[in-house]
Amino acid sequence: MIENIFQNDIHGAELKKQKINDFCLTCSTVNGSGSVTANLILLKSIFRMGIPVTGKNIFPSNIQGLPTSYSLRVNRNWFLGRYEKDDIVVAMNPETISYDLDFLVPGGALFYADDIPIPAERSNLIYYPMPVKSLVKEAGVPQNLKGYLANMVYVGILAQLLGISLNAIERVINEQFEGKGKAIQSNMGLILQSFDWAKNNLEKRDLFWLEPMEETKGMILTSGNTAAALGAIYGGVQLAAWYPITPATSLTEEINVYMPTLRKDPITGKNTCAVVQAEDELAAIGMAVGAGWAGLRAMTATSGPGLSLMAEYLGLAYFAEIPIVVWDIQRGGPSTGLPTRTSQGDLNFVNFISHGDTQFIILIPGNIEECFEFGWKSFDIAERYQTPVIILSDLDLGMNQWISTRLEYPEVPMDRGKVLWEQDLDKIINKTNGKWGRYLDIDGDNICYRTLPGNRHPQSAYFTRGTGHDENADYSEDPAVWESNLNRLKRKVASSRKQLPENIIIGKNSAPIGIVSIGSNDFAIFEAQNRLAEYEIKTDYLRVRALPFKESLPTFISNHERIYVVENNQAGQLKQLITLAHPDLVTRLKSVAHTDGMPLSSQWIITTIMEMESHR
Repeated sequence: MIENIFQNDIHGAELKKQKINDFCLTCSTVNGSGSVTANLILLKSIFRMGIPVTGKNIFPSNIQGLPTSYSLRVNRNWFLGRYEKDDIVVAMNPETISYDLDFLVPGGALFYADDIPIPAERSNLIYYPMPVKSLVKEAGVPQNLKGYLANMVYVGILAQLLGISLNAIERVINEQFEGKGKAIQSNMGLILQSFDWAKNNLEKRDLFWLEPMEETKGMILTSGNTAAALGAIYGGVQLAAWYPITPATSLTEEINVYMPTLRKDPITGKNTCAVVQAEDELAAIGMAVGAGWAGLRAMTATSGPGLSLMAEYLGLAYFAEIPIVVWDIQRGGPSTGLPTRTSQGDLNFVNFISHGDTQFIILIPGNIEECFEFGWKSFDIAERYQTPVIILSDLDLGMNQWISTRLEYPEVPMDRGKVLWEQDLDKIINKTNGKWGRYLDIDGDNICYRTLPGNRHPQSAYFTRGTGHDENADYSEDPAVWESNLNRLKRKVASSRKQLPENIIIGKNSAPIGIVSIGSNDFAIFEAQNRLAEYEIKTDYLRVRALPFKESLPTFISNHERIYVVENNQAGQLKQLITLAHPDLVTRLKSVAHTDGMPLSSQWIITTIMEMESHR
């Protein structure tokens, strides 16, 4: 069965017929050569043609001059996850030509700078040499810009050979270089020159073509980090403290970009949000915790190494019951690891982060819309339950470009939780016939009332401490008081389930096989599910979006004979956490875990599940 699936796959056998709006294209260049601009023009132009497309930037973590690549997945059926092979390669780097050729499928097309020596030609590939240097020279490009503008040659040639709309390209370039007439003219001029050269000198022999669609009409193209930044802004963030780290840096940078437009007081003209670059991650989360204690909506964004440094402050915020939001944009670890590669290896760490007995609320977005939604909703959850909320995204979702529906302002009131001002505090004191206590569970819901600095009621003050404390925030080492407080905190976080995002289930919940996963794996699983269904292999799929786990998870597991837990890490961390939460269901769970720095592919998921099925 596995062989049949891939033998009939368009990327698994030599291409025989034209492939319209369905191919993978990778541009192989050199880091720092300005290729990102050219690649984004390709991506956005195809998107403007109404065709589903996504782009992945694979770049080195160290210095300029090393190999980099940009992969476009074009698919009319919205299969936009990573594919392991390429239909088209644009080779601009002589150092990687042999490696690039290894990824080309039979019947694939190689566009290459004609000064690059090509290894022994394969008879099952189509070769298109490109006179990059001569076209750049003819265009009269200044010497200092030749390396950058050279990339526009392949934009023009691809436009002619693949059918990319020149009108769409021109619109994208006008937006890209808005107000810079000379840059617009030089880039568009070289593209048109290269387009004409290809038209007059190249015979189209490959099978790939683009035709306009309307699939992306009314949609946007953006990254998860940008969506998260906008969500935080719309959610009322007042302090974003951070320290730069790949791949989280762009999230806070995007808050800085949009803040002057979206967060200015219309009367005073002053910003209503502060973005502070701290001296390190310890300082960044310390600022966020202090701001959260003072009543601000506060956040920080980091990745695994930075989160490691934040563990103690997170424990303080959990125990002192201070609301903050922390974004963890995951990358390859441990240690420095793979700073520019993706992973889902922080799940266990985040669930058990900090010493002692803690339980954190975790949100796990799987697409652009959810990065935006969780960006604002996390503040409501943090303040309602007076606790840190950690959002687990990853490099693939966070830094790459994805298609999304338009992001709408949340038309719901902010949930500030149990905050007391002077008149409120009087009511509470009258209700309890005595002194107000910061950690007194008055309503029996395990959530206490809090006051903020500036409250002038004589009983509003309390001492915030990370040491043992009783209901009145007084220091205590009493064993009964300590255990009672920890138990209340545990019950409080457990009760958050009712406000956390529900799991997403795809399927009729009636197939014998179930798939459970998280986050950005969604793109690959969507494709794997559909392709397996074509061969009468039925699956249902549940995507976990929050911890503590919702009740729909054990119900889903119980409804299926076998559950494959798919995740992008080595140890099968999601399966481990499900086992701890629901040990009675462990015999149904099978781990499908893999991590190599790249996003999971549908091919790997299908192959692995089918091999495991064959050995049952």
